[in-house]
Amino acid sequence: MFGREKTEASVTAPSTAPVSKIETVLGPNARFQGEIQSDGGVRIDGVFEGVIDITGNLVIAESAKVMATIKANNISISGAIKGDISANRVEILETGRVWGDLAVNSLLLNEGAYLRGQTIMHGDIEFPMLEAPKTKPAPKPAAPEIVDVEPKTQ
Repeated sequence: MFGREKTEASVTAPSTAPVSKIETVLGPNARFQGEIQSDGGVRIDGVFEGVIDITGNLVIAESAKVMATIKANNISISGAIKGDISANRVEILETGRVWGDLAVNSLLLNEGAYLRGQTIMHGDIEFPMLEAPKTKPAPKPAAPEIVDVEPKTQ
């Protein structure tokens, strides 16, 4: 009786696992210097200085301070970053602060977010062709009227 209910509940329960799990966490009391390379997700709550090169997602928590060159798939920023970022998608939340250049496909800035740097968006989108406004043809001038300037004699 009890075992049957557990089996059905576990089979029918939807999976709530994120697409890219966070596999590595640098805690709020940690301070690291160097290079991070990972195929999974990384979350930083503490202080990090160096290079981050991951194929997964990166979460910069509100308490984090990062001075690094960053390359990741998707990045969510609540803390502070100083350095250049290359990513598919970058989201800077209300408490997020970024000093550096971005090379992204998609950029989201929440109200209150701070970004100081240049942003380059990848993609082959061309500026739409602009046509000159169509004008009506100018009306043909009427035949000139001959005006007699000599006084009429009576």
